[in-house]
Amino acid sequence: MAQYSRIQVINQMEKSGMVPLFYHPELNILKSIVKACYDGGSRLFEFTNRGDLAIEIFSDLMNYVILELPGMIIGVGSVTDAESASRYMMAGANFVVTPVFRDDIALICNRRKVLWSPGCSSPAEIAKAEEIGCELIKLFPGSTYGPSFVKAIKGPQPWTSFMATGGVSIDEDNLRAWFDSGVTCVGIGSKLISKEILLNNNYEALKKKVSKTLALIKSIR
Repeated sequence: MAQYSRIQVINQMEKSGMVPLFYHPELNILKSIVKACYDGGSRLFEFTNRGDLAIEIFSDLMNYVILELPGMIIGVGSVTDAESASRYMMAGANFVVTPVFRDDIALICNRRKVLWSPGCSSPAEIAKAEEIGCELIKLFPGSTYGPSFVKAIKGPQPWTSFMATGGVSIDEDNLRAWFDSGVTCVGIGSKLISKEILLNNNYEALKKKVSKTLALIKSIR
């Protein structure tokens, strides 16, 4: 069961402005990545639902986080059906992110008061998601729509909150463009947790990148 309410989760997303995204089939590597993000100041992490036996890996990760990383809010991304969402929530997921908008996932997350963030690509989808309780719209792939899409939607709908994922880097110009457009937070995967870091097991470098990126986002805001 989730340790954090959807209100606590959205508040943390608004506060920090960044959600690291990552998946790895080896639990020890995954633990090291989450620990580096935590030590760098992140209190959010999205485990992407990929690969065989991903739910088992996630369950083991949650056990580690609960015991060793107090205050770390772990959620799951790339969820495409209600059954998977339910299994991840039973394993402790504190938020659920989906690549598309699905009513069945919305209902099952609402039933347990777990934050869900659906991928939406049109004003109609955004409106429908918000009508049934969505707090945070996932804009994906962000590289396709860009900051101008966020700005255009927030003109007539200033209450809409966005998390941009895909097409987000840790460069100042890129981050400034997104936050100037009005996003609540950004999701960053390989631009933050790079192949070089994984190849060299350089978790200290990741810690520094996370800390620097969080500070940069704070200064931009």
